[in-house]
Amino acid sequence: MARKSKLKDKSSSDNISVMVYTPSFITLYNHDIKSKLTEMYNYSNVMEIPKLRSISINMGIGSAKSNAKDLESAIDELKLITGQKPVITLAKKDISNFKIRKGWPVGCKVTLRASRMYEFLERLIAVALPRTRDFRGLSHKSFDGMGNYNFGIREQIIFTEIDYDKIQSIRGMDITISTTAKTDDEAYDLLKLFGFPLKVRPTKDNIQEVI
Repeated sequence: MARKSKLKDKSSSDNISVMVYTPSFITLYNHDIKSKLTEMYNYSNVMEIPKLRSISINMGIGSAKSNAKDLESAIDELKLITGQKPVITLAKKDISNFKIRKGWPVGCKVTLRASRMYEFLERLIAVALPRTRDFRGLSHKSFDGMGNYNFGIREQIIFTEIDYDKIQSIRGMDITISTTAKTDDEAYDLLKLFGFPLKVRPTKDNIQEVI
């Protein structure tokens, strides 16, 4: 009887379906963006299609060397924003002007990949950036020539995860979106297809119209 019971339990567990969560931006990329990029650049190989590699968020804390509470507060805030525990960044060399020595804590950072990266990008585009005061889009000139995009945020309170009444101070952060694109043009089109609020680049047609 005990053996039959075990078999029954096993068969019942086999009928349980496990729901696997997939961020909507992954679905968007696979079902829409890849085909559009291929049409735009005539890729002959699937591996040539640009994709997101990682998103790094860095928060510098000028008072970290002398005030441990500021550093702890920044770590907690960045963890709330990204859903991942940050690592403490250390000074790589002595900076006499700021009275900082090599090895001292100067901030914290997080590098997001896979599902967390896509989730963060979606919240950044749909919720956080539109909450920026006087927001009119991000510059199209902040690509580094290797398919990566860098920009800064002045206030961490644009993220809804942050409770304004509980923060110690307003802090900014630097965000780097790394892609596999070989050119800035490809990286620009990749981010635009995700809905990233980049300002329109001037083209030859636009320049001729102005002239």
